[in-house]
Amino acid sequence: MVRPRIGCSGPAKPIPRPRATQFPQVYQLRSGAAQAKASRLEDACKHRHIHGVINIPGRSSPIARRPEAEAPAKKQVGPRINEEIRAARVLLIDEKGEKQGVMPLAAALDAAREAALDLVEVSGDQEVPVVKILDYGKVRFEERKKKAAARKKQKSSELKEIKIRPNIDTHDYEVKARAITRFFEDGDKVKITLRFRGREMAHQHLGMQLLEKMKKDFEEAAKVELEPKLEGKQMTMVLAPR
Repeated sequence: MVRPRIGCSGPAKPIPRPRATQFPQVYQLRSGAAQAKASRLEDACKHRHIHGVINIPGRSSPIARRPEAEAPAKKQVGPRINEEIRAARVLLIDEKGEKQGVMPLAAALDAAREAALDLVEVSGDQEVPVVKILDYGKVRFEERKKKAAARKKQKSSELKEIKIRPNIDTHDYEVKARAITRFFEDGDKVKITLRFRGREMAHQHLGMQLLEKMKKDFEEAAKVELEPKLEGKQMTMVLAPR
């Protein structure tokens, strides 16, 4: 190896890199290690189900490819029909609702084809599944129709509030009563709030008598969900439709 002279003028000479021919033992060791690594990777591909390797130019050993994730199994939606039924023997119910007994699945499918209908598994958790001959498309249509009607009728109940005074007159009381009746018809609850002002707090019994009268007037259309109670300067009561 040629080393530059220290303290001498002139540019320094580069240090030449050792060649494989100068150190054959080191080169053989490195080459053997690379071959052993490649051999272990090939064994892993065979025994560990590695799908493949990627060869990159300039590398002594390939890179293992990441295994692909398996697609999740599809979940069974609804009952099994026709060829989807897996049982070898089934208990058949015909299109008239009469039991035809236990028979091979092929015979039940033939009976459904003769009736130009579907074979539907109505109870598959038994040792011998129960199947029925029916028009599955019509059944699904009726089910969707019922669900749509139920969603249309379903309505979240709201809490409406009616405010009154202890000395309310007859006309105002009738107006409030009509509003409460309309809320009950819509399926809503009603919170009745009776407010006291000034010296009216000395006559709380009048407010209680008024709320008791309202309970009696609406006892056929509503039930008391919260009994009358005093909260500060106001008295409240909650009625819910029957």
